[in-house]
This record gives sequence, structure tokens and C-alpha cells, in this order.
Amino acid sequence: MSQTLQLPLDIPAIQKLLPHRYPFLLIDRVVELEPNKRVLAYKNVSCNEPFFNGHFPGNPVMPGVLVVEALAQAGGLLTQISHGGVAAGRSFYLVKIDGARFSRMVTPGDKLELEVTLKRMIRNMAMYTGVARVDGEIAACADIMCAEAKD
Repeated sequence: MSQTLQLPLDIPAIQKLLPHRYPFLLIDRVVELEPNKRVLAYKNVSCNEPFFNGHFPGNPVMPGVLVVEALAQAGGLLTQISHGGVAAGRSFYLVKIDGARFSRMVTPGDKLELEVTLKRMIRNMAMYTGVARVDGEIAACADIMCAEAKD
């Protein structure tokens, strides 16, 4: 896939690289990519997101754990694209989160910008640094580790 990669990547292209589906696919578009280095993706936060029904009624806020999950999914895209999209039979799972900080609430109507940088790959594990922003303001950041598991 990397040879025919055309940015921006839309949802059908993202679904070829990630196993996540509604309601848990948290990436809508990939707009920048440096293989083996960094990715910039977006999540358009809609008032129709299922988690807003209970978090918090009357004052909807995207759960911080889902912001971190969106960063992990962007990291997964970076890894898959960097390896030519050859993910058949391979899945990467979130195994560790360090230094997570939440600085701003993410609410309906926000465009969540997800910038993830690959820190290093060690055998079957990838370590990333992720920053989520809304309107240029940091909403969350974390160091994330994902590990490959054979399906």
C-alpha cells in the first residue's frame, strides 16, 4: 500500500490498515506522514458520538482514555504504513501509557488533531509520543507503547 499512498487518507483507506470499526474507529483522516517518524491525523468530534450519552449528559466531554486511544490508533497507522501496510495476521495492542496529561476538554464540534512520533521500535514493540490538540491548544499528551500479537 505504501507505494500507492495518496494523502490525505480517508476512512476507507484507514480501514484497510486498522482493524477498528464503528464506534471505535477514532481516526477520520491522515494528512501528513513521514514513514518511521511521524503522522498527523484528525478526529472530527461529533455530537452523535455514542460516549456523549453518558459522559456527561448536559455537558458532553470526550473521555480522556478515548483521546489516548485515538493517539494509539494514529501510532498504529504510522507503524502499518511504515511497514507497507502488510499487517495481515498481525495486530498491535496498547500495552503501556506513561506520562498522560490532560490539559483541555474535548467537546462536540472540536477537530482533534493527533500528532504521533515514533520514538523507537524494539522487536515487536513500538514506542510513541503523542500530542492531541484542538485549535492549536494541547488537549492531551502521552507516551504510548504498543506490542504486536500474532492473530
